[in-house]
Amino acid sequence: MTSVAIDGPAGAGKSTIARAAAKQLGFIYVDTGALYRTIGYACLKRGISPRDSAAVEGILSELQIALRFLSGEQHTFLNEEDVSELIRTEEVSMAASHVSAIPAVRAFLLDLQRGFAKTQSVVMDGRDIGTVVLPHADVKVFLTASAEARAHRRWLQYREKGISADEQEILREIRQRDENDSGREIAPLRRAEDAALLDTTELTLEESISQMISLIRSKIS
Repeated sequence: MTSVAIDGPAGAGKSTIARAAAKQLGFIYVDTGALYRTIGYACLKRGISPRDSAAVEGILSELQIALRFLSGEQHTFLNEEDVSELIRTEEVSMAASHVSAIPAVRAFLLDLQRGFAKTQSVVMDGRDIGTVVLPHADVKVFLTASAEARAHRRWLQYREKGISADEQEILREIRQRDENDSGREIAPLRRAEDAALLDTTELTLEESISQMISLIRSKIS
């Protein structure tokens, strides 16, 4: 089994690039961020503040979270409901950032994440994959881009979906998310010492995917 750990800040394109790389390599793609988003979504749905550690911890036993692969695509389920699309809003993204700083939440999801890599070759992306979840991954990559580039890309994604959004507000939220993820005490976002750096600020999506695949193949060949 081969494991690829991709970490990086919000909006860096980890999911899109990791999914494409996994498909070309014949690996399973695991989006761990979807797990944290699902817990954030569950909090919002219940009227619980994602910042309230005790309240969030209190509902974990009620949550059955699963990742299932349907026609080669990952779908996220919360208590048997497919929430794959519902967890992709900016509000849920910020909620995920807050709940991910709660030790009980990270412990709750750790075994689930590691379980995937024990039975199949995976490309797994998140914030602490190379540092905490899969510290012995065969390949580690820290994928990043400037905050401005990430905000612009996300704005374009919203526009393509017909969603009205303010690019400066997206930039503000991305910078806030970066601060939250890098400053938290538990498993902060950081580049693992043995992780290769891939900065996509000046790259197209196609170039980013190509460089990611080349980097992975160079490490496992």
